Amino acid sequence: MSIATQLWQANQDLAMACLQHPFVQGIGNGSLAKDQFAYYVGQDAFFLEAFARAYSVAAAKVPDWQGFNIFHDLAGGVLQELKLHQSYAKQWQVDLQTVEPGAATRRYTDFLLATAWSQEVGVTTVAMLPCMRLYAFLGQQLAQNGIPDHLYQDWIRTYSSDEFEPLAQQLAELADRYVQISPLVRSTYRYAMQCELDFFQAAFVYPNVNG
Repeated sequence: MSIATQLWQANQDLAMACLQHPFVQGIGNGSLAKDQFAYYVGQDAFFLEAFARAYSVAAAKVPDWQGFNIFHDLAGGVLQELKLHQSYAKQWQVDLQTVEPGAATRRYTDFLLATAWSQEVGVTTVAMLPCMRLYAFLGQQLAQNGIPDHLYQDWIRTYSSDEFEPLAQQLAELADRYVQISPLVRSTYRYAMQCELDFFQAAFVYPNVNG
């Protein structure tokens, strides 16, 4: 069993909590309030910029050229995802240049970048695994009965697509190459998964708390 699979299975409680969260279910059935999704779009764009930077730091630290190229390819995937968010932002009238990160967003990005700068590349890989695997999982689960016809169909289409799953798999393969299971690896993965759940919760309670 791969390291990525071991860690994913050990944190199924948080994965299911994310899937069952009313924010994600609201995306799935189209009932999510527009202002909640608009807030999420801005916060996720801020997060993805940090995610791309973490990939770049990992690329600089990785000991072999093949790993360097893979991390840069993954960073390119994030840049493509950001283009999707730019189209969302236009649709939802979100000015990405003026987005201020909320507490949950800042907590996640600070953790991610601090890990990338201070830890070896294997731990950074583990910090980034939950986001990739979780979004592929959520997209595929929400698309089980086909892509729905509502406001959030593009989100579901993106993360359930045949293009997104290989990105998650590439990162999983890097984990097998650079990660040794340890208490730090387990706690890093779980903290990132908890950050994902907190991220959805922060968007769901907007604007009552964040606005």
